[in-house]
Amino acid sequence: MSLYPTLEDMKVDHMAQAQMQHEAASQGHTQPQVTYPQQQQPPLVYPQQGAGGSMYPSLQGEYMGMQLTPQAYQQYQLVPQQPMAVGVRQTSGGQTQVAPITGNNKGVQRAEIKQGIRQVIACKDADNKIGLRLRHVNKGLFVALVQDNSPASLAGLRFGDQILQIDDKDVAGWDTDKAHKVLKNASADRIVFAVRDRPFERTISMQKDSNGYIGFVFKDGKIKSLVKDSSAARNGVLIEHQLIEVNGQNVVGLKDDKTGEIFDAAGRTVTITIMPTFIYDHIVKCMGNSIIKKLMDHSIPDV
Repeated sequence: MSLYPTLEDMKVDHMAQAQMQHEAASQGHTQPQVTYPQQQQPPLVYPQQGAGGSMYPSLQGEYMGMQLTPQAYQQYQLVPQQPMAVGVRQTSGGQTQVAPITGNNKGVQRAEIKQGIRQVIACKDADNKIGLRLRHVNKGLFVALVQDNSPASLAGLRFGDQILQIDDKDVAGWDTDKAHKVLKNASADRIVFAVRDRPFERTISMQKDSNGYIGFVFKDGKIKSLVKDSSAARNGVLIEHQLIEVNGQNVVGLKDDKTGEIFDAAGRTVTITIMPTFIYDHIVKCMGNSIIKKLMDHSIPDV
């Protein structure tokens, strides 16, 4: 089974495969599929205009809101450096990640929500603080605040992570006060968390159009409306959802103009992480906006 970061990737891949199969059949042989290691940049499929009448025209000009000119390919470093083939990356689950346009985009990697549970080991700083606030939702504990430059931030905890254990104690059913009391009394040198990666959140990757837009409007971080036929609409962005990350960078607590600057500075591929607004509101309630704006970690994760 193949997975595609965006609908645009899927369409380009299907078009390219059909064209290659058509051309291979006309030449009397089968076109082999090229598989690339997981961390290698898959080259972009860039079908050529066949003199004998290709099944599809060359992917140049306007396509799904993107201006795919040779100049654009060079600007966004999408010109293939190897023989033309569909880029495929093997994933740990036995599935394949096909990304002829998105490629090995760092924003997609930073935003990845990993399946399963991981262990996080943190300590406290000189003030005996870990820099973490939790919130209970439906009998579970979730990360509501990771303070900038704190031990929690350095350990890799992120907004929306679910805490399953603290120092081997199951936290199911704990309220916020009990969780913070346990953290306060925990060892300063070593606190061990069992964490499920952001279960209420999901990521959506999109492609900017020729004007640099992806197609939605947000206010106070909340998605308010979608532009018809935009990449956002095609790829499943929904209103009444809160922006949590842009290309893996936490934007919770940022002013809209600052979030807009992150979008503007992003490349052609943009990945957002979103959460239903009613869940987001529950997680952040009882924390003042000033706390979120002043303390929240907005660093860019390493990949």
